[in-house]
Amino acid sequence: MKKLLRVTLAAALGGALALPLMSASVQAKEDWPTDTVRLVVPYAAGGTTDVLSRRVAELLQRELGNVVVENRPGAGSTTGTGRLARGGRDADHTLLMASPGHTIGAAIYPGLRYNPTEDFTFIQNIIDIPNVMVVPADSPYQTVQEFVEAARKENKTFSSSGVGSSIHMSGELFKSLTETKMTHVPFRGSGEALPALLSGDVDVSFENMPTVLSHIQSGSLRALAVTSLTRSEYLPDVPTLDEIGEYNLEGFNATAWFGLIAHKSFPDVAVEKVHAALDKIMKGEDFLSFIAQLGAEPGQQSDEEFKAFIADEVQRWKKVAAQAHLTN
Repeated sequence: MKKLLRVTLAAALGGALALPLMSASVQAKEDWPTDTVRLVVPYAAGGTTDVLSRRVAELLQRELGNVVVENRPGAGSTTGTGRLARGGRDADHTLLMASPGHTIGAAIYPGLRYNPTEDFTFIQNIIDIPNVMVVPADSPYQTVQEFVEAARKENKTFSSSGVGSSIHMSGELFKSLTETKMTHVPFRGSGEALPALLSGDVDVSFENMPTVLSHIQSGSLRALAVTSLTRSEYLPDVPTLDEIGEYNLEGFNATAWFGLIAHKSFPDVAVEKVHAALDKIMKGEDFLSFIAQLGAEPGQQSDEEFKAFIADEVQRWKKVAAQAHLTN
């Protein structure tokens, strides 16, 4: 009997002690963030992803408290993304700015130790930037049709900011669909690729809008088409590849998208608070004026819709990578 009383008393005391601990744990989640929020950029400092991330971090800080940017570059964004996938003690306070590299990396590196969809929480696509099919100002090609006809007869070169970039993959997709002869010329970033295009050392590129917009406006580059499904408000007279309606280009869509993801264990309350912060930020003039400088549009997808988009992109780029013999 005494033993039974001791066991019952111990259980009661244990339960009494557990209640405050459970309450504290619940309260800590409700008070999220309880620590510095890290926004990981899986690329080196200075690029489009980094510039965007630092602006978003600055705006998020107004809503969430301290937000710091950490650059974790390597292997086409898969190094930083892989570290996020492993989780860890700071996973509930870590965000990552994902981009096309998230899906293209999964297509090119099939041996990745993480699943590009199931190992993450997809929060919000923040912006979409179309790529632009551009040729030098003195190029003989005035239209996409003229370029395709020429590239079916003789080899043309197209530049990119590196193997696996959205610029590179847009070119490979175009090449595959149009059955043209095109050789990829990779550079170490758009900073090196742009001069080669301007000088005419390469025939064409499918560059990100922010890189070439001012050169199109000044007349040093000629825009033949944009790679999004709808025309860009910043280049309203430039058709989409989808509009061309020839050479299997119907439905052509290859944009540079950027959005926030987290580890799959990211707390629901944290998702809700990040959503609320982004909803306020993305309607604000500071954000809208910033993305206007990039020639970008606000992202529309969140949560499961964003995840489904990522899954579709992985499968699409796997096909393109296989056709271009890019799989490592």
